[in-house]
Amino acid sequence: MAEPAEWTAAADHRKGPRRRGEELRAAILDATIAELSEVGYAKLAMERVAARARTSKASLYSRWPNRAELVVAALRHHGGPPLAGPADTGSLREDVLALLRHGAKSLNGLFGEAVRGLMAESLTSPEDTENLRANMFTSRNRLMREILERAAARGEIAEDAIKPQVISFAPALVDYHFLVRGAPIPDEVLTTIVDDLLLPLLTPTAPDRNARP
Repeated sequence: MAEPAEWTAAADHRKGPRRRGEELRAAILDATIAELSEVGYAKLAMERVAARARTSKASLYSRWPNRAELVVAALRHHGGPPLAGPADTGSLREDVLALLRHGAKSLNGLFGEAVRGLMAESLTSPEDTENLRANMFTSRNRLMREILERAAARGEIAEDAIKPQVISFAPALVDYHFLVRGAPIPDEVLTTIVDDLLLPLLTPTAPDRNARP
């Protein structure tokens, strides 16, 4: 099968203007997003990204050792600044829901499909995604810890209730629902995770749903 004309034309990066530094990096990340949109994560190849960006595979591999880390960099580049900090509503329940809703919304569309591919690859190619798996949830867990520490300071929960497993518990259930059912994630799923599963772990009694406004 013949290669697409635009791919063949782009293959010789030496014919275009020479780019370096941030200009080249941005071109590669733009090309990665374009490839994700066109073929999805499963079919994304470093060769195609390099051709679309009019550069060499070596330029990609010198910055990102594999496609998983390249895709994460591209998503961060195009996703704008991360959530600056967890919402402070004065309520543990509402703070957690705000964080989960932000995460669930981000799983819609291209980002979600890329995350699905990244999660699958982290299971099938652990040697290629070791660093990615170690850092994938660092920011989210940091925000969740801040929420729980604030709740402890307000007296809503005990400080010793803040354990690593509890910090990652609710977001992990959102991830599981996404992997099994896809997006969009209904808000009732998020409220059930918080009211029926997370809060009972953190507080002596579960909240009365009928008392909510």
